[in-house]
Amino acid sequence: MSKFKGFMSWVIPIVIGLVLALLIKQFVFQIVRVDGPSMEPNLVNNERVFSLKTAKIHRGSVVVFDANGVDPQVSTKTEYVKRVIGVPGDTVESKNGNIYVNGKKINQNYISKSQRNSGTGNWTLKSISVQNGWLKNNSTTKVAKGEYFVLGDHRSVSNDGRYWGFVPKSKIDGVVKVPSWTTNKTMRDNVNSEWKHFFAN
Repeated sequence: MSKFKGFMSWVIPIVIGLVLALLIKQFVFQIVRVDGPSMEPNLVNNERVFSLKTAKIHRGSVVVFDANGVDPQVSTKTEYVKRVIGVPGDTVESKNGNIYVNGKKINQNYISKSQRNSGTGNWTLKSISVQNGWLKNNSTTKVAKGEYFVLGDHRSVSNDGRYWGFVPKSKIDGVVKVPSWTTNKTMRDNVNSEWKHFFAN
């Protein structure tokens, strides 16, 4: 009996710890690895960040989502990291390196002038939905209800909403937060709090 008690004395804490870890990952936050250059310069390849499950999604928030069922080229669970540009009901337009949401120019100080122009082009949601053959919401003029329009910061290399459409809220795993001990303050703020300054003055 004493052997059993001794066995259980170290098994029970391990089981409790594993259950708590799973609950935290499922409902609170998880650590995510950035894969690829699509969010440069603010997030770089192999960088580890937090994905907060319960954080509110704003225009300008950087989110993690499962691209399976969103990007037609993806057939297994694959996490993408992108920035929310349009929320349900928004119109989005790109013109001469500027992006307009509901007719208002957004602040893009988080990327350089060359990044704003390179690979962005002139388009509306309707024009890119037709040009790129979106499987859903083709010819739409607004972001669909319950969905979001996302772009990568490094526009010329990013595979994002321009090519396949909107991200359903059900596919979003969380909002990205960069911990204080990584990168520099400017890049960290460009991810963590850029949403507070979304529209240009």
